[in-house]
Amino acid sequence: MAKTKTFRERIASMTTWDWIKTVVYVLIFLGIVVWTGNAWLLFLLPIVADSTSTRYIPWDFWKRTKDGKRPSVIVEWIDAIVFAIVAVYFINLFLFQNYKIPTSSLEKSLLVGDHLFVSKVKYGPRMPNTPIFMPMVQNTMPWSNTTKSYLEWPMWPYKRLAGIDSIRRDDIVVFNFPAGDTVCVEMPNPDYYSIILNMGLNSLQREDAEKIRNMQTAWERNHYISSIGRRRVMQPSSPLSKIVWRPVDKRDCYVKRCIGMPGDSLEVRHNEVLINGMLHKDKKDVQHNYWITTTGVALNDRFFESLGISNDDSRACGTAPNYLLPLTREKAAQVAQMQSIKSITIDENPADSLGGSVYPYSPDYPWSRDNYGPIWIPKKGATIKLDTRNALLYERAITAYEGHSLDVKNDKVYVDGQEADSYTFAMDYYFMMGDNRHKSADSRYWGFVPEDHVIGKPLFVWLSLDPDKSLLSSIRWNRFFKTDFDRD
Repeated sequence: MAKTKTFRERIASMTTWDWIKTVVYVLIFLGIVVWTGNAWLLFLLPIVADSTSTRYIPWDFWKRTKDGKRPSVIVEWIDAIVFAIVAVYFINLFLFQNYKIPTSSLEKSLLVGDHLFVSKVKYGPRMPNTPIFMPMVQNTMPWSNTTKSYLEWPMWPYKRLAGIDSIRRDDIVVFNFPAGDTVCVEMPNPDYYSIILNMGLNSLQREDAEKIRNMQTAWERNHYISSIGRRRVMQPSSPLSKIVWRPVDKRDCYVKRCIGMPGDSLEVRHNEVLINGMLHKDKKDVQHNYWITTTGVALNDRFFESLGISNDDSRACGTAPNYLLPLTREKAAQVAQMQSIKSITIDENPADSLGGSVYPYSPDYPWSRDNYGPIWIPKKGATIKLDTRNALLYERAITAYEGHSLDVKNDKVYVDGQEADSYTFAMDYYFMMGDNRHKSADSRYWGFVPEDHVIGKPLFVWLSLDPDKSLLSSIRWNRFFKTDFDRD
């Protein structure tokens, strides 16, 4: 049996190449310490140095045999699996993540069935809120929609590491769903806050309507209606009573285009986006719904396929002679020239006097999907005048995202129990919209996206499967390695 070498003997036996490798690994580790800003990691420096040089500590003790023979196949497989899980954990955490497009909100830029390679390094990876989790799984285990894929302890505060760039206007961004903090397990869509508001509206009694009429502010009215809906949801007999809370990094992932930047004033007027009063040029693939009237001719599958309209959209578009179809402006111009088309006009929702169709769901903000705002997007360090009207507009930013309490009493606003006439934001916020403007649940419906919810930027499509086709015919070969998501 070979004599175990002492530490000095191991040092003496190290070659020049061994020293070079050790120095490189130590420098890489020190770079990680600086990048993460976590000095506690320095306690691991001796371990890193030893594991790459002398190996005085027998790190592979668990797979060594007494007679010095190779470990069994089972042990080698366990070793390989553990290494793969650890590697995937750190790659998924700090470098890259896979994301599959589930809905048509970004057609024609990104299609249902596209699999994206998302860079977390682009905007800087976040340190996890929940560091103990199952890699490759978002919030629940694959076999159960109630079994969490993470542990709620320890829970770390928000911290973002340095990235190679910052979010720019018109970037397509992957982020955690801001309204996904509270979820009805049996009905994750629409979001919990929309559910309780709608339930409250549908449950109003005569005495409730009288109370609401006497309330002075939109904040009070919305909170009263939501409280009625919340009581209905929480009744033991309600199928929606199973409620879960999710930390930021375990909320569902969404992907949209960043239209509004921190500090911008944004408005949608007759389906046109204005930023700080100036018309914003839409990307080429932005599309809206158009009302189409034919001369009596029924539109067929070949027509829909030539325009890139999915089976779901074509089935729900209507029958001759009237159709409602999602089209880009270029495709709409082509359709208008067809002999079988009698008329084509863009679908538009006028301003909503009840203000109930879009965020913040209030008559004080009589906006709609196609006529929205103007709305100011919060910017880190910026201070706004806070009053009883805009308290509803910025409530979630102040409470849900920045952790303060907010209340409105006797025509006065209170933050953390203290009367306040202003508020300074601690984070940057973004306004996200889908390119498929009339079929996108975006910031018009659930508000701003805080910086701590941003995950990363899609780099390219690595796989694309058409859900309307099967087997090999479903593979969209022409979309492999597509990168031009931001083209004009």
